[in-house]
Amino acid sequence: MLKRPCIIMRIKELTIILILALFGLASCKQHGSTDNWEKFFQENYVNGTFVLKNMNTNEPLIYNKERSNEEFVPASTFKILNSMIALQESSIANINDTIKWDGINRSFDLWNKDQTMKSALPISCVWFYQELARRTGKEKMQEWIDKTNYGNKKIENKIDRFWLDGNLAISANEQIDFLEKLVRNELPFDKDIQETVKGIMISDSTQNYIIHSKTGWSQNIGWNVGYVETKDNVWIFALNIDMKNSSEGELRKTLTYDILKEQKIIE
Repeated sequence: MLKRPCIIMRIKELTIILILALFGLASCKQHGSTDNWEKFFQENYVNGTFVLKNMNTNEPLIYNKERSNEEFVPASTFKILNSMIALQESSIANINDTIKWDGINRSFDLWNKDQTMKSALPISCVWFYQELARRTGKEKMQEWIDKTNYGNKKIENKIDRFWLDGNLAISANEQIDFLEKLVRNELPFDKDIQETVKGIMISDSTQNYIIHSKTGWSQNIGWNVGYVETKDNVWIFALNIDMKNSSEGELRKTLTYDILKEQKIIE
């Protein structure tokens, strides 16, 4: 027969186990469910998919699994890879090296001036990255796309447009795979190049998190891909939505932030 002190000790142990289990369930509810994601798409009258991967558990959460495997033109999200290729191939010396503006006025005023990679990536300056692609050339570009296993790996003859309206296509799940390798510095580029590009991808930061991301839009598909660094984890995300015009562009960030907040990853 158990003595009374032993019984009390056993009750305390079971209580602790129960409390830990409840905390575990709460954590799973925060981070392990997509139940409420659909409402964000419905409230904004938009079709799309969102993939979120927890680097600690290596488990993905997916809204609209069928679409998450569908490949679309990467648009300006390809600038992430284009940047690393250009730096590795010395198509540009470094992120502060300047390419002179060609004097052609384009639709975004911020594009109409000299650019560096550091200035061009955040504003998604198309002409700058087209020039980098021309400098790299089709043969080397294809070589690196093959090495990184990027999407369907198809390049048309238009070296400066294949990611905008060519045959190159990538799915949300493939974006996650690519970004995971980047986070781990496992892409076939020098480590310092991967770290440098991750640095210029920073789009938001607070005391509790840092978001590295890149948006894109072409052929009626809008993208937002990247990852969130928190104090104890990294979360990789990929969103694509049907996007008919630029006025809907803010939805990419809105949906991303809504879901990250829903999962208690950011506040």
